[in-house]
Amino acid sequence: MLSKKTKYGLKALSYLAKQEQNVPVLISDISESENISKKFLESILLTLKKCGILSSKKGKGGGYYLIKNPDEIKISTVIRLLEGPIAMLPCVSLNYYEKCDDCSSEERCGLNILMAEVRDSTLKILENKTLANFHCGTDNLLK
Repeated sequence: MLSKKTKYGLKALSYLAKQEQNVPVLISDISESENISKKFLESILLTLKKCGILSSKKGKGGGYYLIKNPDEIKISTVIRLLEGPIAMLPCVSLNYYEKCDDCSSEERCGLNILMAEVRDSTLKILENKTLANFHCGTDNLLK
């Protein structure tokens, strides 16, 4: 299950993707439009800025804006930045792998095999969907 942080991050990025490119948007505008607490949103946007998805401008006419085209921002990347691993178990994670303490053989573990299949199916979708797909509406996500 996605955390509120990730859900709100995706909603905020979707909002920014709909705006004119490189034109800063006030946090209060995003917060109001997407029904996200302004304080929580500030933290999320700061994380996305530190990770190179967003930039900001201070002062009058300031705010946050995308520094990449929406079609260059994979949904899987955003989820990993805000949520962490996509895999349901650390022993099948591609980027956050950890061996299970209670498993003698990952190759023979039915749970490992099943969760690797779930991970692969999930990644097949998330790696091939970008913010451009996401903000264009649900119909485009299914294509």
